Amino acid sequence: MNRENKCSISNVIPARYILAILGSIGMAIVYGLKVNLSVAMVGMLNHTALKKATPDKLTGEPECADFDAQESGVESDGPFGWGGDVQGLILSCYFWGYFVSQIPGGRVAELFSAKWVMFFSVTINVVCTLLTPPMAELHYAGVIVMRIGEGIGGGVTFPAMHVLLSKWAPPAERSVMAALVYAGTSLGTVISMLMAGGLTVAAGWASVFYVMGGLSCIWCVLWVFLVQDSPQQQRIITQEERDMIVESLGNTEETSKKKQPVPWKSVFTSAPFLAILVAHTCSNWGWYMLLIELPFYMKQVLKFNMAQNTVTTAMPFLSLWLFSMILSKTLDTLREKGKISTTVARKVGTLFASAVPAVCMLALCFVGCSRAAAVALMAIAVTSIGGMFCGFLSNHIDIAPNFAGTLMAITNTVATIPGIIVPIFVGHITDGNQTISAWRVIFFVTIGLYIIEIVVYTLYGSGEQQPWNNVTEEGQDRNDSKRLKTDVD
Repeated sequence: MNRENKCSISNVIPARYILAILGSIGMAIVYGLKVNLSVAMVGMLNHTALKKATPDKLTGEPECADFDAQESGVESDGPFGWGGDVQGLILSCYFWGYFVSQIPGGRVAELFSAKWVMFFSVTINVVCTLLTPPMAELHYAGVIVMRIGEGIGGGVTFPAMHVLLSKWAPPAERSVMAALVYAGTSLGTVISMLMAGGLTVAAGWASVFYVMGGLSCIWCVLWVFLVQDSPQQQRIITQEERDMIVESLGNTEETSKKKQPVPWKSVFTSAPFLAILVAHTCSNWGWYMLLIELPFYMKQVLKFNMAQNTVTTAMPFLSLWLFSMILSKTLDTLREKGKISTTVARKVGTLFASAVPAVCMLALCFVGCSRAAAVALMAIAVTSIGGMFCGFLSNHIDIAPNFAGTLMAITNTVATIPGIIVPIFVGHITDGNQTISAWRVIFFVTIGLYIIEIVVYTLYGSGEQQPWNNVTEEGQDRNDSKRLKTDVD
């Protein structure tokens, strides 16, 4: 009877999709708590004082005209006079923590428990979010410390979820489950931006951190009780589902516990892995450009107020989530029917996530103050980035499932560098020069990196498992054979 109760949930929702849904919500929380500052900061800053204090360095075309007062409404200034350089520092310091935690987090997830690594990630983000308002009142250095803490937690999310997916996702469902989990980042972005904008206007900027941090505590409880590291450890699962997952992955209880050392030389001389590394790094430049800086472009150049800024910035991330679900399911169906290979599927997803945003940014350089055209182009660019979830972001599991967490940690660590550079780069370019011409420079740099991603991944990307994934076992087998031959001789 007790066993039946434990399995009752999995009879309604398969255990692997309980993991995927909670993983997606976890990613949504981490990303939501990351981007809420980008929106809340628009309400935290004293724009009037900053405009008076900032030297006029305008070198480009005239600014876009403001909406008339009736249309845009009246917005109050916030309490902080942080200049462009300080803003860039606060937004980029998240990635200092993000940078250092990924590789250690990936190995801990592989060797011990990905479930608890993910739990740590969300918990530290919740704590630091709740402490952000009092820290901001003390000094912006306090906000920097909190953001670094959030980054340390955020850095281990992708490696931890990659390890969990490598143990839970049958190959035929890998694209769908990976897209479901990682598209939570875009869903979290939508919800966070809408909530942050609404809360800032209705209850003040501090409410953004208290409300969102408080609500996120619910996930922590659900994760502890409903998720396990592998099907073999999960009690809330039917025997049929457990057998199906284990057989499809070729796992046994013994092999699932086997810990293999990473073949570092083979990893860093593998063309398919290096292609993922380049694609991930170049794509992240564009991703962070849109994720972090889009609210500032809408405010500085197109002159949207807080309410308009929130909606126009957030809604494309909802379409990104929907697009990623549709594309991943389509590619998985075509793969299952033998119409395309895994390699083709990954390249198609990556091409959507790079070529379309590049074209949109090129067009954005020449639409000037046409708000409708600019919003439409940015919406298409953000939506198409959803292809990365079933593109290169799923590729680590294809080429080396035994080291998926470590490989993701490596590429995401390097791909964190754009997250550090982008806010500082944009803050420097636009400091006292918040014009279309300044943003045009930013967009052209992004387009160049997208071109590099397209060329490298198209030439060298692969969806086939690499020989070094089992190099330890093969090496051990060869050594055993040699010893046996010596004993016989």
